[in-house]
Parts: sequence; structure tokens; C-alpha cells
Amino acid sequence: MRGGAPRTLAEELRVRDDRRLAALLRARPDLLAPVPGDLTQLATRAGTRASVVRALERLDRFALQVAEALAVAPDPASYEDLSRLMAGEGGDPGVERALPAALGTLREQALVWGGDERLRLVRTARELLTPSPQHPSPTGLGPAVAEATAGMSPQRLQEILQALGLASTHDPVSAVAALAGLFADRERMGRLLDEAPAEALAVLDRLVWGPPYGEVTASPAPPVRWLRDRGLLLPTSARTVVLPREAALHLRGGRAHRVVEPLPPAVEPVREHRPQVVDSTAAGQAHTALATVEELLKEWDQGGPAVLRAGGLSVRDLRRTAASLDVPEPVGAFWLELLYGAGLIASDGEADERYAPTPACDEWRELPAARRWAELAVVWLAGTRTPGLVGSQDAKGRTLAALGPDLDRSAAPEVRRRVLELLGALPEGAAPDAGAVLARLRWERPLRGAEPRGGREGAVDLRARLAGWAMEEAELLGVTGRGALSSHGRALTGTDAGTTADARAGTGPDAAVALLAPLLPEPVDHVLLQADLTAVAPGPLRRPLADTLAVLADVESKGGATVYRFTPGSVRRALDAGRTAAELHAFLAEHARTPVPQPLAYLIDDVARKHGHVRVGAASSYVRCDDDALLGEILADRRSGPLGLRRLAPTVLASQADPAALLEGLRSMGYAPAAESAEGDVLVTRADAYRTPPRTAPAPVPEGPPLPDDTLLGAAVHAIRAGDRAATAPRKAEPAAPPVQPGGLPRTSPADTLATVQAAALTSAAVWIGYVNADGAASQRVIAPIRVEGGFVTAYDHTADEVRTYPLHRITGVAELAEDL
Repeated sequence: MRGGAPRTLAEELRVRDDRRLAALLRARPDLLAPVPGDLTQLATRAGTRASVVRALERLDRFALQVAEALAVAPDPASYEDLSRLMAGEGGDPGVERALPAALGTLREQALVWGGDERLRLVRTARELLTPSPQHPSPTGLGPAVAEATAGMSPQRLQEILQALGLASTHDPVSAVAALAGLFADRERMGRLLDEAPAEALAVLDRLVWGPPYGEVTASPAPPVRWLRDRGLLLPTSARTVVLPREAALHLRGGRAHRVVEPLPPAVEPVREHRPQVVDSTAAGQAHTALATVEELLKEWDQGGPAVLRAGGLSVRDLRRTAASLDVPEPVGAFWLELLYGAGLIASDGEADERYAPTPACDEWRELPAARRWAELAVVWLAGTRTPGLVGSQDAKGRTLAALGPDLDRSAAPEVRRRVLELLGALPEGAAPDAGAVLARLRWERPLRGAEPRGGREGAVDLRARLAGWAMEEAELLGVTGRGALSSHGRALTGTDAGTTADARAGTGPDAAVALLAPLLPEPVDHVLLQADLTAVAPGPLRRPLADTLAVLADVESKGGATVYRFTPGSVRRALDAGRTAAELHAFLAEHARTPVPQPLAYLIDDVARKHGHVRVGAASSYVRCDDDALLGEILADRRSGPLGLRRLAPTVLASQADPAALLEGLRSMGYAPAAESAEGDVLVTRADAYRTPPRTAPAPVPEGPPLPDDTLLGAAVHAIRAGDRAATAPRKAEPAAPPVQPGGLPRTSPADTLATVQAAALTSAAVWIGYVNADGAASQRVIAPIRVEGGFVTAYDHTADEVRTYPLHRITGVAELAEDL
């Protein structure tokens, strides 16, 4: 382009400065994979279908409506044409104020190019957005007159012109132009509609805002026949007619859309709470979340459920896990997926594969409570695993399982963060209506989120579902409280309502930890023992105390205060873990704020007195006891029949059952046997935790290429500029050489190539070369040869802005430049 308007998108990109080129690459990072060789390649890539679809999906509703209007406008269109399509004949101040910014967005993203007098939508975008029977446009408009009459006979065209009182012509092109001109002329079109029967106008009213197609019979009614004879309804098939675009725009007052939305829906607070109440509620829920997670890890400490052959957790195991946590199944799936995403649980990879905690969970447990919460919250924010999909069906009708495949949705992190940003934009303590948040998200990305569902449910708005799940999960995790974003939630996500407290605390996980830690209850080191064989923990217990008490007693109820119950079975469990009665008495005396009740002391002593009196070993298995009367009592007990016991000696019984089954059978009969080693010592059956081998947490599935940083953008712009200079640099004509096609590589013989680069090295001149690297990738380069020797040319490469060495046999050809760079 020299001294005129750009004729192509590449020419339009060529006149942009580096800042605008970097803005394009930042908005459309897929254009950088790989870095284009020059601006022509960049323009070509920006017009590919996949890239255009991705760019359209990231437009807000108004920018998309502007693109849709350009798709039904003449090509090229003027700014006045576009403004009329958006604001109508009467104008709309709100639309007219917002239009320049929306058009600027389309230009910035290389979806529209050209000046205000010749606006052009990129060809691929026009093909995607132009109305067609297979892909109706949201505008509700049909094809233009020229498109609708493409297959119509000249005789039929003349009949329409005659019915309209227009001059007949034997040229179909001029006939179509006359018909389109009539429909676009407001005065003549108004007179024509004034003559129309009322029933015909009613037919037009039904079609004007779409869909523009209608079915007709072989003998249509008089109103339809009147419209068809005058071209207001044009046939698309033997039984279908369509309202042409020009006629519809007249009936609409020139508007392309029935409802234009230049401004995003407002997200207003509907409930106001004191910030302290919100923070306290969120902190309480964060404490509950940590307790739930730790309970789940403890539940699976000896190994979790089996892994399905197709991957994931069975419905029965999910139901059992949710019941143990006392939560609904969808909430149980959320906690499972959160731990899986954090790398705290995984499959063990054994032949009989099952889930279990990973070694990382032991390190996580040792962290302070606020830090543990922050690590889970960070994983939740960035994770692409979507537990809300558990139980639904994929496109092939298969049920999606918790911890299974196909649960990643790359849009989830962006939606979660955007939901929290909208909450963070409200005053502290303010909670919005969930419907308003969803409406705002639909306006910001109207094309995003549709995915097929199994069965007959059709497409669903995944983005709206992700937003709903994000609000529920944020409340479960304690990021929000009572629907409002907490102070530690603001710090975690970097949102700021402008308060000085936020400014002092900063943002990020560390700031969230600092804000949350004072709100969480401090772990206590004592319990309150009661005479009914229960103990009350008035708060979260410190880890050594909690671990020991979990072995010595059973949890009876949870809440602000946890109630533990002591039973013979729980005391025996503590003795089996290697504790002695004296140690248990000392433990309770140390950690109880009340005296140890006499019934509890008697219970411990009674179970300890019987514990180990009867011993079980492997013969298949045997029972040994110094009290032969007790062995006789066991033999006489009818319940011992399944154990296959028989007396080997006055103090020994043999069993057909294995030692573990024998131990369980005798305990069910009311005895307290202890396992015995081959040396005759009592075996201490400690509850050793089962862990998987070290596992890496699953990485989130990225949504397209990563966003480039400023350094990469600067280097990419520099490389594209240099490549474009090399591709567009004027070259001397070589009569003997074959002509080089635009974008092609120069071709010369090896002798000519060697002679030219040697001459350039002597004169310090720049030359243009074609080069094929070791991977077979071809490129054009402008180099200034420094020396030529040993089959290599060392030169300053203007394209890469550095000195490089090129093998001569990889240079396809060389041409001199008309002038140096």
C-alpha cells in the first residue's frame, strides 16, 4: 500500500505500530503458535477458521452484534451504514456512543479492517455470521434479494417487476438491482405496503424478526400469493419462501437486531451484611471444609475404594463416601475432586488398583490451618476438574464418574475467577443475585460454553453451569460467606473493593493466610470427660491429641464441639495399637480438664485385663491360653462352629480359619484375644497408614495457548517486522532467473549462489536468500555476508538481528536487493 487505503488485511497490519501489533497478539495468542514469518503470514493465520472462531467466542454481546450487523451489510460498508443497522433509522444515543469502542475492538483483533468508508469483515467471519438456512443468524434476517433470486428464471423476475410496476428488463442483474433498490427505498416501499392487504401485513409481522422462512402449500392463500407475486416473499424451494433481507430491514426501521445491548447487565447488591459477619461466616465454613477434608483422608488412611476399569470411582463408593462425610453426593464429589486436584489422593497403581492418600497429604497435614486452606483454595481456583459434571452423561451416553476421565473443562478457571471478580467489585459485605451474575457472564461471552449433552437434552450453556457451581463451591470452601466475597477471598483472588485494609494486606495466598488465620479457632489441647463414657472436644484438637483420641474413642457427633464415645471395642483398638492401660490412664489424666470418670477407668482396666489373655497364632491358626477352662468354654460356645476349632493340648486349640478371621471371630464372641508372633510374643497391630507412591497432582487442561508475556510479545513483534522487511524488500531484476512468486523462495544454481554471496561479502551488501533448515522448514531472510568459507556463509541476519552461519547447500537461492536495509 502506497499513499492509499489498505487493500488487504496484511497491508492494514503493516501500517500498525508495534504497540497495536502486540495488542493483537495478546488478544489472539493462537496467532503466535508458531511465530509468523512476516505480516502476510500473520494476516493469513488471522483469517483461518479455527482462529476466527476462537476470536468470535471471546467477544462480548455488543461487539458480536456489531460483527453480525457487518455480516448482513454490503461489503464493504461505511460507518454510517453500520450505525444505521445498529441504531435504526431513528438513531439510539446509547448505541451510537458504544459503537466506536466495539468497532475498535473488532479492528484491534483483526476481525474488521479498512477505513470508516470501507469497513470489511474478515472473509471467514462473514462466512460464519452470514445468515443461511443451515446456520440462522441471531439477527433473524434472511438472504439478500440477489442471493434469494440466484436460481430464479428470468421470466419469473420479469413477472415480479411487472406486478410492482417497474420497468421490465431482459438483464437478470439489472432486474435484481431494481427489485433490491425498491425494497431499500423507504418512500416507494412505504407506498407498496400501504396497498397491501391487512392479512398480508400480518404475515410479514410474523416473519420480520425471524425466522424469515415459512412454508406454503401448492395453492397458497391470497395474502401469501399477493406477497409472493411482488417479491416480498421469494421461493427457496417448492414449499418454502423467505422474506428478503432488504424488505425485512425496511419493516424493522433499519435495525439488524430486535434488541441491541450496548451495555453489560448491572450486577447490583441485593443483600447487605456487615463485613465482619461475612468474614466470620466464611472462616467458619473454611474450618468446616478443613475438617471434612481431614475426615476424608482419615477415612481412606488404610486405603480407599477400588478404581473402576474405565477410571474413577463407582457410584456405590461415591455414595458410601458421601454418607461417611454426612454430605450429599455432589458435595462429596467436590471434596474428592479437590483432594485429587491438590495431589492429596491418587490411585496406587497396583494390579488391584485402588485410591489412597499420597505422601504429600502428610506434609499438608503438618501445615497451619490457614495455610492448608489457602493451598486448597489456590488449587480450586486454577483447576479444570469439574465435579458438577459427575453423574451426568457425555456425548456418547456414558456416565461421568468422580475422579474419572473427561471431567476437565478448560473454561472453568476463567469462569470461577470472573465470578469472584464480579463479587469483588461490589462493596464489602454485599451479595448479588445469582441470576444477575449469570446474565452478566452471558453478555460477556455469548458464544462460549455450549456443549452437547447425551440423550435428547441438546446443547447446554456450560458457562452458566460453571458459574453456578463456582458460587456454590466458593461458599463450601469459605471463599464467600452468605453470598458475599470475604476479605481473605478478596486477597486470594486479587480483587479489591478499594478499602484501606485490603491495601495494607496486599493480595495473594500469603495475604489470604494472614487475614484468615485470626478468624479460625485455635486448636485446643484438652477434652471434657463425662460420666456417660463420652468426651467433648470444645474445639479443633491439636494433631497428636486428635490422632490418639480417634483411636481410643469413636466420633459420635460433629459440629462446633465434637463428641467422642468410649466403648470396649475402641479401647481394645487402642490396646491393639500398642498402648497399655497405664498409658491410657496417663493420657486421659493429662488432656482432661475434668477428673477421669470412674466408669471410664473401670472400662479401660476391664478391657486391658482380658486383652492378650487369649492369643492367636498361625498353625493354620491356633488359640493358646493358660486357662484350659476358658478354652473349654470357647469350644462349647455354639458360635465357634464356623472357626473349626479343636483341642491340641490342654492349653492349645487349632483352627481351620486364618489368624485374622480367628481374631475377628473370637472378638465377636466377646473375648479379647491378642495376636502372637512365631516367637510367642504379642503382636502390636499398629494402624500403619497406607500411602501411594509419590504422585504429581494432575495439571489443569489449558484453554488454548497460554497468554504471552511482554518479553515474548516484544520478541515476536520484532521477528515479524524483520521477516516482513525481508519479504517485502525490493530486489534487483535477474533476467536469467525464473520469476519468484509472492511469498516464494528465490531459486538460483549453487554456482550463482556462491558467486553472489562472495560478492556481497566483498562489498558488505545485503542480499535476500531462501533457506531450508534441518527440519525442512523454509523461510526468507535478508543477510549481510561477512565471510564465505568451507561451504558456510557467516552473515549478519537482519531478520533475526544477530550473526549466524548458514550451510550453502541449504540456501535455495539468492537475489540482490535494490537498496540496502
